[in-house]
Amino acid sequence: MAKKRGVPGRNLRINDQIQRDLSELIQREVKDPRIGLVTLQSVEVTPDYAHAKVYYTTLTGDPKATGEALNEAAGYLRNLLFKRLHIHTVPTLHFHFDQSIERAIEMSRLIDTANATRAKEEAGEGGVQDSDKEDDGK
Repeated sequence: MAKKRGVPGRNLRINDQIQRDLSELIQREVKDPRIGLVTLQSVEVTPDYAHAKVYYTTLTGDPKATGEALNEAAGYLRNLLFKRLHIHTVPTLHFHFDQSIERAIEMSRLIDTANATRAKEEAGEGGVQDSDKEDDGK
């Protein structure tokens, strides 16, 4: 059976539109004090538009408390999205804390530490290696 094909890129456009609308709605409509400065990193909507994973980061506050508050407000936000979006099915929202930035910072720190350790080892052994090379060349 042939697979039904939709409009190319439609899913990406809907992801972007949901992200833009949600960031505005969270800022203007949600009055929960547990939600501080939230940045929506990305939105992933399932192909049937039934569910959407919304990845966020916080600048202030506890990420776990923020996630709980966002998930409690998910129904309200979905209702507001329904009024803005002109699609048949507005997805159920699931908020997830995006740890990729924290992981990237940790990986960068580990790389810097490894490079510093290697530079110290090479500086300490550098003089010995150079004299060995000169002796081998004679």
